[in-house]
Amino acid sequence: MQNHLFPIMLALVLSLCPACSRQATATGTRTPDLDTMMGQMLMVGFRDQNVDENSPIVRDIKDRHLGSVILFDYDVNLHQSGRNIASFQQVQKLVSTLKHHASIPLLVAVDQEGGRVARLKPAYGFPALPSAQDLGRDHDPERTRKAGELTGKTLKDVGINWDLAPVVDVNVNPCSPAIGNLGRSFSSDPHQVVAHAEAFITGLHEYGVLSCLKHFPGHGSARSDSHQGFTDVSSTWSPQELIPYRQLVSKGTCDAIMTAHIFNRQLDARFPATLSRATITDLLRRDMGFDGVILTDDMQMGAIANEYGLKQAIYHALKAGADILVFGNNLEYDPDITAKAIQVMNNLVTSGQISRDRIARSFARIMELKKKLQVLQKTI
Repeated sequence: MQNHLFPIMLALVLSLCPACSRQATATGTRTPDLDTMMGQMLMVGFRDQNVDENSPIVRDIKDRHLGSVILFDYDVNLHQSGRNIASFQQVQKLVSTLKHHASIPLLVAVDQEGGRVARLKPAYGFPALPSAQDLGRDHDPERTRKAGELTGKTLKDVGINWDLAPVVDVNVNPCSPAIGNLGRSFSSDPHQVVAHAEAFITGLHEYGVLSCLKHFPGHGSARSDSHQGFTDVSSTWSPQELIPYRQLVSKGTCDAIMTAHIFNRQLDARFPATLSRATITDLLRRDMGFDGVILTDDMQMGAIANEYGLKQAIYHALKAGADILVFGNNLEYDPDITAKAIQVMNNLVTSGQISRDRIARSFARIMELKKKLQVLQKTI
């Protein structure tokens, strides 16, 4: 591991974790162990509206240092509602319990975009939120900022600290099954997308909630849904779909960016974006200058799961430069997915296919994001 990472990571993790600070003082440990860093690089979904010491997700948070969880209201695998969300009080208690078991502050995420993509719904006692399409149609960023504030307050009140929104896909194809057809894009004009995304993020930050731009490098022209399988935008995508990312990165607005599982031969002739070093490291990091957290879309979606095994998917995502690997555990369910993913990552490091320094760089970025969250929450 490169020596310059030692003091950076040590300072970040100790500032976030008093227990880790006491352990470091007692043992002389200079950096977290490899398994801790790998646990922080995972975001995992789970079943149940209430959890306790015996719940698999609590076990993962306590014993494997799982860094992030994601909540859903609908269980796709079981075809039923009520997966994690039933009411305000229930969600508040669930989130509090999850956080209680984390030695390093836990990121609790949800897809609360508004409109049809909102996990905290009026049916469960939460306020209705307009879709990105509705907000963009008004061309009123102030209204979008207020929607962001309402979203931020809603999440803050139950303890959720990360909204996987806003979508900054440009509405190239209004019939795109996963974007335009669901009203998830602000506009077909990338500059309007920038204005509304910035306003929405400002609203979230007012209540100490992190944001996430998605889906890099642009899903708005897709003719198929990457949840279902291979999605190729090579003939429909254009560089204008990068404008929201370029501008928001240059403004310093981005908390994090989620990749798309789309295949784009214009950028990489072999891999979809989530597994593409040319797309993540070369384009987003080096060309655009983004050094924050990059997370994958759900690694169990068809575009990845149907084309790659778990080991190959994790290997290529790490080689590409992703910091957090997302396993929604909803399209399919495996209570041991955290342990399995960490074992795969460990084997990759042990075999020399992935360096320890590569893991350390992602861990450092995640700690920076958690530090930013603390700062945001102190200002409210």
